[in-house]
Amino acid sequence: MSSRQQVHPQKERVRIQVPATTANLGPGFDTLGMALELFNIVELQAMPSGVQIEVEGEGAASIPRSESNIVLRVIRKVWQKAGVTPAGLHLRLINHIPVARGLGSSAAALVGGAVAANEMYGNPLTDQEILEIVTEFEGHPDNVAPALFGGIVVSAMVHGEGNNEVISRKIPPPYGMRAVVAIPNFHLSTKQARSVLPTAVPYKDAVFNVSRISMLIMALVHNDWELLAKVMDDRLHQPYRQELIPGMQDVFASAQQAGAFAAVLSGAGPTLIAFARENTEDIAAAMQAAFGRHGVQCQTMDLKPCPVGAEPINPYQPI
Repeated sequence: MSSRQQVHPQKERVRIQVPATTANLGPGFDTLGMALELFNIVELQAMPSGVQIEVEGEGAASIPRSESNIVLRVIRKVWQKAGVTPAGLHLRLINHIPVARGLGSSAAALVGGAVAANEMYGNPLTDQEILEIVTEFEGHPDNVAPALFGGIVVSAMVHGEGNNEVISRKIPPPYGMRAVVAIPNFHLSTKQARSVLPTAVPYKDAVFNVSRISMLIMALVHNDWELLAKVMDDRLHQPYRQELIPGMQDVFASAQQAGAFAAVLSGAGPTLIAFARENTEDIAAAMQAAFGRHGVQCQTMDLKPCPVGAEPINPYQPI
């Protein structure tokens, strides 16, 4: 369709479950992300007229119920590209992913809204089109790609003459991997976390990260735990962001002493994440105690990597 029309949707109501994500995994700055089994739900229902927005759970007090709502904006963008729109809509957000903590809450919201809008009209847009729309909103694909596809996803933005493309490839999570997250009781916006990054880095630090991310991909592909434990260090963003997170290095060291094979900053933070196959309770306790030594209270979760991304669930089953 060349222009947007009021078209009755194929489905009156859709409900999308979308996972949390952790970006970077140490050296993979703005490139690598993994989906986690902690979910937000986006529900979209056609109405005769008007717009209603309902928000429950994490961030409910601060999320706008107006046209400025980012989920509503991405929904409208999807429908604009598809050339359709319903007469009215009811948007319900049920949030379990902590907001502004480095677990991909904004990516989950955007992906959930885009997939719901597409699903309501029988999926006229491809997954690639959805990825590119959501990446345009988010600014980079490291969280949105695993939220959309699940698993571990490597992404790149390729800028050509008159054509910008997001390239992504999925890697299954290593069998048996667990992610222990320590979520401090303070927010840290991506904007603030990016503000402390330098405009240029030493050549040797760039080479350091290129070597580590290359070996990290090999370790993930081959389920090489011994290699994983050696190659999740970073010099591009974590050293600069540690000033924003009291006790970060102490938490990392404590997690590894308790049995984690690696510990890194989750996305822009302040959540810290440790990877392990066992001893997750001990690791969680050690991370919590380490934060406590620096005057920071935190919540811990033992999460599995999520092999699937955003997907429709029964929209009529009670939540």
